[in-house]
Amino acid sequence: MEQGELEGRVVFVTGAARGIGAACARRCAAMGARVVVADRREDDVKAVADGLNADRPGSARAIGLDIADGAGWAAAMAETESAFGRLDALVNNAGVIRVVRLEEADEAAFRKLIDVNLVGTFLGLRAAIEPMKRAGGGSIVNFSSVQGLEGRAGFALYSATKFGIRGLTRTAALELGAHGIRVNNVVPGPTRTKMTERPGWSDADYERAYAGTPIGRMAQPEEIAEMVAFLVSPRSAYCTGADFVVDGGLLAGKT
Repeated sequence: MEQGELEGRVVFVTGAARGIGAACARRCAAMGARVVVADRREDDVKAVADGLNADRPGSARAIGLDIADGAGWAAAMAETESAFGRLDALVNNAGVIRVVRLEEADEAAFRKLIDVNLVGTFLGLRAAIEPMKRAGGGSIVNFSSVQGLEGRAGFALYSATKFGIRGLTRTAALELGAHGIRVNNVVPGPTRTKMTERPGWSDADYERAYAGTPIGRMAQPEEIAEMVAFLVSPRSAYCTGADFVVDGGLLAGKT
């Protein structure tokens, strides 16, 4: 994708303080977009915005946001339109993970994942509709997971939310297409971020763990960001209601 391809567009990215979210913000900014970076980690997300503004002054704005807070979403959308005049794309990247077997899981843990991953995605999607209508259309990119396409022991709580996001995305695509708003899912495979760190593991440990997959390694956040950049760009104008898998072949089958 070419530099300047997102010139004049405004992209809002959640979970942008680090990992995939920060990589998405940087990739969209490199393509010419003005970017709103949102996260609960206000100091960290401000540092991301400062880095983007150092390259292109006035191109980025940091917002502190709890994605499970509907009022916070309304305020964030108002601030985005006030600062940049429009909203063209929302990247619903923020989420949390919990690995626990069903027998050991409790209601509070499940509700926490539902509130952040599923309700948070819903609130963001809903908050973006009116600003995107005013902009004449837009692109919403939600994040599912390979655990939103298959089960895995220990991932029941997380998997339920990621399956739910896929259903939400498809229905939203049906309802919003008439307004020029596209809604798609990115489905990342294992990606090397702070959230997926395993205490005490070395680079060699990660290499061994994923050596049996077709690509033979974890993804880098920047590789997931390339798919996101495609989905917010005009190149994906005929894509909506779909899952875009970036998993290094993990779901292709077992050897």
